[in-house]
Amino acid sequence: MLMEFLAVIVAGFGGGGTAHLLRRLSGRRLPEWLTPAGVAAGMLAMVIYLEYSWAPRFEAGLPEDVVVVSKNRHSSWMRPWTYAVPLTNRIIAIDNRIRQRHTTNPDLVLTGVILQERWALTMGFQSIFDCANARRADLTEGTRLDVESMPQNMEWYALAPDDPFLRVACGGGDHGGESEQG
Repeated sequence: MLMEFLAVIVAGFGGGGTAHLLRRLSGRRLPEWLTPAGVAAGMLAMVIYLEYSWAPRFEAGLPEDVVVVSKNRHSSWMRPWTYAVPLTNRIIAIDNRIRQRHTTNPDLVLTGVILQERWALTMGFQSIFDCANARRADLTEGTRLDVESMPQNMEWYALAPDDPFLRVACGGGDHGGESEQG
């Protein structure tokens, strides 16, 4: 966050410096307000760039076995440009580096889920996907295993059979679709 703040400050100096240089090259025929307007334009352009580029930068840093399955995009009146191009503010990814199939029931798959939101710490947890019945349950402290190592006391969430979470976790798609949620 500090580096982004510094980048915005530097962009302001760059925009203001460019406007001031243009004003001097014109023999001061350009209006005086051009310099502070250049500062504001440089800072605004950098903020917009950073807001739109955080998700691709985060994705580029993910290991190969971590697949993005959902991006939450939204628009806001405080950022009018987001009505033209919605802004990604949250990413959900499946971490297949820890994927394990149940030994006696191969339709049950344990894998990691990574939640990343703009300006928030990365959060991760483990989920069990029931590939045959198209459902998912998150592991919690209350999750217990019976004598056959089957999970008990879990709250299952139904998923569509073509849901990208289910497809990627169960190994049916390595690219993972992106579902856009508003």
